Amino acid sequence: MNRQTALLRYVVSRLALAPLMIWIIASMVFILLRIAPGDPVDAILGNRANETARELLRSKLGLDQPLINQYLSFLNKLIHGNFGESLNTQEPVREIISRALPATLELAFVALIIASLIGLIIGLNVIKKPGGKRDLFGRIYGISTYALPPFWAAMIIQLIFAVLLGWLPIGGRFPANLSEPEGSGFLLFDSLISGNLNAFQGTIRHLILPSFTLGVLLSGIFSRSISINLAKALKTDFVEAAKSRGIKSKEIILNHAFPNALLPVLTITGLTIASLIGGALLIEVTFSWPGIALGLQEAINQRDYPLVQGIVVVIATLVVLISISIDVLIACIDPRIRY
Repeated sequence: MNRQTALLRYVVSRLALAPLMIWIIASMVFILLRIAPGDPVDAILGNRANETARELLRSKLGLDQPLINQYLSFLNKLIHGNFGESLNTQEPVREIISRALPATLELAFVALIIASLIGLIIGLNVIKKPGGKRDLFGRIYGISTYALPPFWAAMIIQLIFAVLLGWLPIGGRFPANLSEPEGSGFLLFDSLISGNLNAFQGTIRHLILPSFTLGVLLSGIFSRSISINLAKALKTDFVEAAKSRGIKSKEIILNHAFPNALLPVLTITGLTIASLIGGALLIEVTFSWPGIALGLQEAINQRDYPLVQGIVVVIATLVVLISISIDVLIACIDPRIRY
């Protein structure tokens, strides 16, 4: 079997497993929501509502049906791409997610760029003098950024740059005195397309603090991964051969060792994207960022079953697809991998 055929079979097998993984996650969320303490009827009406009103609302929301019927109805809607309606607002869950998802993706994308750049700079500088002060700084930086609680780091950054210095807004996604540009929901893109420079500047100002905070917290993973894998690559035979030919150290690192060290970093990137979801929840709450993670937190507090299920399924789908894409990319560029 040639490499192209084997790669095709690998891609098909991974894609075939994706629906199974999403179904397992969706089923677990459905069950956990039902066994968790709290009642959506109490969240909507309060504890003082009379029993008649409670039963009427329970019947209207379909919560009086047997659990298996609720589960089968949930799966049937899920197969057709219908997440149902929010228990609190009666608005289709798909519309709520479509409004909130661009905000989270925009924040995650910018944070990932910041994390990659900081990690790359620190990782390349550390490897120049292994065991020296730069190496020690890289180790401390990697451990510190990984160990810092996101909400604490976010509040400290808010206190310094928004409260004390007053350079940037403390929260929100867009200036309250301006109208958001219409379009895809990605405000950076929409403001550029519309040529609205005030909207673009306002979006950048609100994006800097949350994206920088999240990017710094994730950058330690990249810096340690790059420095560790570069150190391994510099000990290989082909690097020693390059040194024996008189090639400069800078060229050896950039042209020979660095490309080989990037493969494990791609794997780390997949895990980092999954971490962005968890980190984004605390960042969005702290900075009042109207993204899908903040919406998930509010939906959990309100016991809004359809909205929680819809958000989790969308997040799980994104993580699964990104993980598959990275695995396939690594398999394509690394001929040593067998599948």
